Amino acid sequence: MIPLPSKPKLVQKKDNIGHFEIEGFYPGYGVTIGNTLRRILLSSLEGAAITQAKIKGAPHEFSTLSGVLEDVIVILLNLKKLNFKSFSEEPQTITLKVKGEKEVKAKDFKLTSELKLANPDQHIATLTKSTAELEIECLVEKGVGYEPIERREKEKSEVGVLPLDAIYAPIKRVKTGVENMRVGKRTDFDKLKIEIETNGVITPEEALNKATEILLQHCTQIAEPFSEEEKKEEDVSKTKIEDLNISERTKNALTQNRMKTVASLVKKTENDILELEGLGEKGLKEVKKALKKLDLELKQDEEKK
Repeated sequence: MIPLPSKPKLVQKKDNIGHFEIEGFYPGYGVTIGNTLRRILLSSLEGAAITQAKIKGAPHEFSTLSGVLEDVIVILLNLKKLNFKSFSEEPQTITLKVKGEKEVKAKDFKLTSELKLANPDQHIATLTKSTAELEIECLVEKGVGYEPIERREKEKSEVGVLPLDAIYAPIKRVKTGVENMRVGKRTDFDKLKIEIETNGVITPEEALNKATEILLQHCTQIAEPFSEEEKKEEDVSKTKIEDLNISERTKNALTQNRMKTVASLVKKTENDILELEGLGEKGLKEVKKALKKLDLELKQDEEKK
């Protein structure tokens, strides 16, 4: 039996970056598991992001606003950098309304009770005049990975609504590496090193746990055994023609027509059986009776459907 590795160890953590080590992988398994976890971490973890924005005075993304240093398209790029954790499956609306000369940050948004902002100091825009105003309304939705605008259902949105590519993934970077290590007398076992950087919505430890759960769910589904009924049908279909309770003449006729098991027999219709050389109505009756004892039957003729 192939030996299993040890449990992951968090060897270093700084801010949103965690360094993990998993020792004792059978040779080759470090690369296999490492690449799989990296792919899941980057593409399959759930997050929340702004999917559309409405900026007062900006009918399209190429607009400019009086008293605002940044163009609208730059403001939209800054909005895409906001990292949210949503506690609801429903879309959430957040609003921002500021006046006067100041730097506008993510913390100026008014959030719902279902949202948590991971980077409140993210720069949004700069108001350069005392008379300047900025009003923004955004929709925050949950999702997985990255979703371009084109992937969403094309619906007619109201004038002034600016759709955004959504970066839901809470993972910013994943780095894996494998080193040889000694296990007993062998020196070719693998030590897997994983470095995970999140956007602050979840911790590196939570990210690794979630990725492992996703991998485990898929493997469990693949390994799920057949139901008892499926097992029975599979076993019965392997029954040899020569073991059926039918006459030798009918057995010989079936085997001469290259049918060796019940599996090949149940693929035939009554007409198919009648067309086989050496078989007639009597042979057909024998076949149907034998199959009935196995809770099976011949394929139905199209014209009878």
